[in-house]
Amino acid sequence: MNINVQQQNHIDRAGDDTQVFKSVCRSCHGGCGALLHVREGKLVKVEGDRASPLNHGRLCPIGLSTVDLVNHPDRLQYPKRRRGPRGSGDWQRISWDEALDEISERVLAIRDKFGPEAIALGTGTGRHHIRWVSRFGHALGTPNWSEPGFAQCFHPRVNTSILTFGDFPVSDFTSGTPPACILYWGHNPVFSGPDGETRFNVLEALEHNPRIIVVDPRRTGLAEKAEIWLQLRPGSDDALALAMLNVVIGEKLYDEPFVTQWTHGFEALREHVKQFTPEWAEPITWVSADKIRAAARLFARTKPAMMEWGCAIEHTPKCIQTIRAISMLPALTANVDVPGGWVFGMHGLGRFPSLIENLTPEVNAKRLGADRFKLLGGEGADLPAAHIPTLLQAMREGKPYPVKAFLVFGNNTLTTYANTSLVYESLMKLDFMVCADLFMTPTAELADIVLPAAAWSELDQLAGLPTVAANVVLAQQKAVQIGECKPDEEIFVELARRMKLPVGTESVKEVLDAQLAAGGLRMTFDQLKQDGFYKVPFKPRKYEEKGFRTPTGKIELYSTRFEQMGYAPLPYYEEPPESPLAAPEVAKDYPLVLTSGGRIPFFFNSEHRQIDKLRRAHRDPIAEIHPDTAKRYGIVKGDWMWIETRRGGMRQKAKITDGIDPRVIHVQHGWWFPDQPAPQYGVWQSNANLLTDNGPPYDPAMGTYQLRALLCRVAKAPPVA
Repeated sequence: MNINVQQQNHIDRAGDDTQVFKSVCRSCHGGCGALLHVREGKLVKVEGDRASPLNHGRLCPIGLSTVDLVNHPDRLQYPKRRRGPRGSGDWQRISWDEALDEISERVLAIRDKFGPEAIALGTGTGRHHIRWVSRFGHALGTPNWSEPGFAQCFHPRVNTSILTFGDFPVSDFTSGTPPACILYWGHNPVFSGPDGETRFNVLEALEHNPRIIVVDPRRTGLAEKAEIWLQLRPGSDDALALAMLNVVIGEKLYDEPFVTQWTHGFEALREHVKQFTPEWAEPITWVSADKIRAAARLFARTKPAMMEWGCAIEHTPKCIQTIRAISMLPALTANVDVPGGWVFGMHGLGRFPSLIENLTPEVNAKRLGADRFKLLGGEGADLPAAHIPTLLQAMREGKPYPVKAFLVFGNNTLTTYANTSLVYESLMKLDFMVCADLFMTPTAELADIVLPAAAWSELDQLAGLPTVAANVVLAQQKAVQIGECKPDEEIFVELARRMKLPVGTESVKEVLDAQLAAGGLRMTFDQLKQDGFYKVPFKPRKYEEKGFRTPTGKIELYSTRFEQMGYAPLPYYEEPPESPLAAPEVAKDYPLVLTSGGRIPFFFNSEHRQIDKLRRAHRDPIAEIHPDTAKRYGIVKGDWMWIETRRGGMRQKAKITDGIDPRVIHVQHGWWFPDQPAPQYGVWQSNANLLTDNGPPYDPAMGTYQLRALLCRVAKAPPVA
């Protein structure tokens, strides 16, 4: 297990007065190995760990700015209690004992009066403490916890894949076999690098000159490198995938021995996709039939082929069947659990003890949305979560029952939940709200109690990466202490003990050690810290021993589980509810198609905008518009542009580019302005979620709503004052 002992000894001698700690960067959820240099109790330098298989010593601009983040003068360093009305910005400093006592008393009082389901918890995407949020909720007795990504990003892929394949496949960047072909679908990992599939893994794979296919409405850097760029209309991914399946099956490009032995329902799928020809898809997707055929043939004929898919496919109310259709391309071509393709994880980290067994069936049934969305909150979910629009309605209207308290850990809800105006209205109705974060945010300003959270270099935690797969297990360790900041995980333990809850009171170290033991690693967290990580030996084609973990033991092209739950067992096409095709009357007033979510390499969603060096690299929110469209509306490069949907409007700076279709506008998400006055910090100026929709119709299985492919209009805006 001591795979890095020699390096660790060298690191310990980095300087007479400097300590160096091996850790893992969690400034996003990429998981790059990092070395933390500490002098006299202060973090003075962060560098990449060359031994890490996930980044080989490299860090992105966000990770390299960790010193600026940790030592930022605006960090929250002690608890605060609001004195004035909600949103007044009037705060007083209090002690941790006062804060935790008040939270315990008020939360328990609400639980006693309204039931535990009246308390909701929220968190941000990919945070180190995300599983601890649901754990504390389950210990408290509430089924209502939420994270914006559970219905809109990543977990639709996780839950759908588990039902289809029996496990969640990830791209193989660490076994040593480079892919010969990479299909990037709604994903630009050189800017995001999520979940242990870091941007550096991607760059290393590109050094082997694979053949590249990119599916994206925008001409990204990857699209420029691509042999085939499929510039589809936002929201038409399902039509494109079905047409590619039509080609792969119709031209017999699938791997017949694999399909015959290891898939279920192929004949039903074959008959089903005959109708979805490339010619049928062309007017829907805006991609030519010839290009669709070329992409399908290239992917099917080149092995090993890997598919990198992103959250763009999870932003419309038909995301589950879109995911199902796309996932069948690697399945039909036998690029599943093979080196250089899609692989199933080695699961070196045991399943996190979520304590969901603490909830009775009656309480589980009260989870908001569970009765309608079984893949999100019911039997089809890997980790059930509440449906956010239903949760907000319960806050706002008391339907189907009232939610009175909201405890938010590491999430700027006003910028990251869809339909900001409705979110604000909902939060203002709460009896009690707590927010734990690194900085004051527009969301924290609405809370009753604000808690100073520890940054990733200030706490102990485990990361199993890629997420779900856990092929590499990494130790994130505490190197410094800033003010009175506490790790979210320790806050949960202290609250559970104060509330005298029957479960959830174990120390953080006890939970971490139990996870390592459950994953089969014969070491404690303190032992893992010495090496920094452990890479589990990879074994391909694991299904050959025991089959796939599905009811049929095969990849279920025709899903028996979906059928049992009352959902369509085969993927189908459905137009987004607000689009030029589905809503032509709306398109008369809002003639352009809006897309959003393209990652900015200097920020992680709504984070890091108070760091000067990162803001200098990307000062303003940018909206992309085609030259012809810009000319039509009198917009020139650098103009502030007004973008409006039926929900509301906001302004971003125009970038004129022919890398986007003239019918499409792309806006950046996550924008607020920490440099502007409290308590609003400019959250109503350039926030993309002022435009988005969280209303029905929803994905019938997942409850997903429409974040992309919405209809919008633009105009030139006056300069910012």
